[in-house]
Amino acid sequence: MSVATALLLSFAVLLLIGVLISERAHRTVLSTAVLFLLGGFLLGPGALGIVTVSSGDPIVGGLAELALFSVLFTDGMQVGFRDLRTAWRLPGRALLLGLPLTLALTAVFAHYIVGLPWLEAFLLGAILAPTDPVFAAAIVGRKEVPGRLRHLLNVESGVNDGLALPIVLILLAGAGGNNTHGDELLIEIVLGIAVGIIVPALVLGLERLPFLQAIRSLQPLLAVSIGLLVLAICQGTHANLFLGAFAAGITVATFGPEIRHEFEQFGELVTELLKLAAIMVFGALITPAFLFSEIPLSGWVFALFALLIARPLALLVSFIGAKLSRGEQITAMWFGPKGFASVVYGLIILESGIPLADQIYHLVALVIVLSILSHSSTDVVIARRFGRNQSPTGQARIPPH
Repeated sequence: MSVATALLLSFAVLLLIGVLISERAHRTVLSTAVLFLLGGFLLGPGALGIVTVSSGDPIVGGLAELALFSVLFTDGMQVGFRDLRTAWRLPGRALLLGLPLTLALTAVFAHYIVGLPWLEAFLLGAILAPTDPVFAAAIVGRKEVPGRLRHLLNVESGVNDGLALPIVLILLAGAGGNNTHGDELLIEIVLGIAVGIIVPALVLGLERLPFLQAIRSLQPLLAVSIGLLVLAICQGTHANLFLGAFAAGITVATFGPEIRHEFEQFGELVTELLKLAAIMVFGALITPAFLFSEIPLSGWVFALFALLIARPLALLVSFIGAKLSRGEQITAMWFGPKGFASVVYGLIILESGIPLADQIYHLVALVIVLSILSHSSTDVVIARRFGRNQSPTGQARIPPH
């Protein structure tokens, strides 16, 4: 059986299981993300050996690249300029103060606990700064959780991937990754943003012409065509396709809100499929030796500090004076699951050729694994606590399925 066939069959089986247990997972600590992570681990070379992949395989890099492009494109669609103007105060605190503080604290821990040089320590901090509530879906998807808290986590996760990416690229170039010079990197970044703005603007302008309007049933495909155009043009011009995706999503959300609305459900499903496939492959790359032989005790200590201290302390500072209850603040401080973007950024570092690439990737992988396991197993519990606090009978109010 070829690697591609084994991957497809494994993904299909895990997806079927995930769909069949999704209703129960919505009410318990079961998690679809954990299912695909553990499934990939068990099917990978470290256990059953059914899915035999390595970090250098083209299918791994291609899948991760496509998934992150989709993630950033759909994330950008959630944060149009109108959205940011009307409800920016709390997410702004988390992004403009909490994100840099999380990055800096993580870098300090990486330098003093693991012994990474400062440049590589800040690179690691930038990789681990983004968050992704898909690993804590019960928090952002349940009505018993306060709306402002759900909005805070949604907007924060939708923007911080794109904000962290330029920092990752600049620090990676500084560390000698891929022999990219500063002027070339700047051109890639600027060109990616330009493609992400110009292409959607032109397409949306054409769509508004009387003889070129798309019927409503096909409007989701208009957004898909924009994404594919941006992807192809970025690859053809060597523009940064990730920043192109993020800029394109924001442009569509700003100038074509009706297109965003029609694309929302379809786009989230496609992105979720790509994410789960990439998480399965990421799990297959992890072996027992990877976790217990190749990562020293200092690495485990760092991972715990990164999860339990860096983000909570950063958001504690950023929420000073904010009108959030203590429970809402604690929940926002805890639910900073290390996002899917961190998985891909880690793979980019691994393939970059910098001297400490392996060590950085090991630390990234460990933090992500611990984050998925811990955050995905506590989201329902905390969501139910909010439900009990809001219910006059003291019973949790679980929304119908």
